[in-house]
Amino acid sequence: MEQTLLLNATYEPLKVVHWQKAITLWCQGKVEVISVYDREVRSVSFSFKLPSVIRLLRYIKIKRQIDYVPFSRANIYARDDHSCQYCGQVFPTAELTFDHVVPVAQGGRKDWENIVTCCIPCNRRKGGRTPEQAHMHLIRVPKRPDKAPAIRITIGLRNAPETWRDYFYWNVELDHES
Repeated sequence: MEQTLLLNATYEPLKVVHWQKAITLWCQGKVEVISVYDREVRSVSFSFKLPSVIRLLRYIKIKRQIDYVPFSRANIYARDDHSCQYCGQVFPTAELTFDHVVPVAQGGRKDWENIVTCCIPCNRRKGGRTPEQAHMHLIRVPKRPDKAPAIRITIGLRNAPETWRDYFYWNVELDHES
């Protein structure tokens, strides 16, 4: 059965809910229906089209866990603005790597405070030494980010209803299926 996109009062996508939940929220007077599917649901006394997009009538504050950012390659690159923390140049992801500020062989850990984004030439130059031993200087001291660089809702773009697409922010060009 069809799913329904739930928007905040500000038209910000919150989540995808089952169409039955969407109807329950509408019957409770908590949402307005923005868009519908062609499919209808019938009862003894009336019928209506299934909601495709609904919007909350009251704004709800989203509780985001800002103190926890997953430790990942993508988040480290985002924290460091895709730039080498030794030479300062910006590189495409394919030309970047991690660098342990304090090498593992010298007791360095794999955590936010010891890993930086580094270009391949600087990583080779530094080798298995600390920046001081290699006579290199960090542009920024590595630390845990205060918040996630981006919040992502993942859906299959090819399967998302056309009525949902106006409510997502795209940073890529979408290809059209023939």
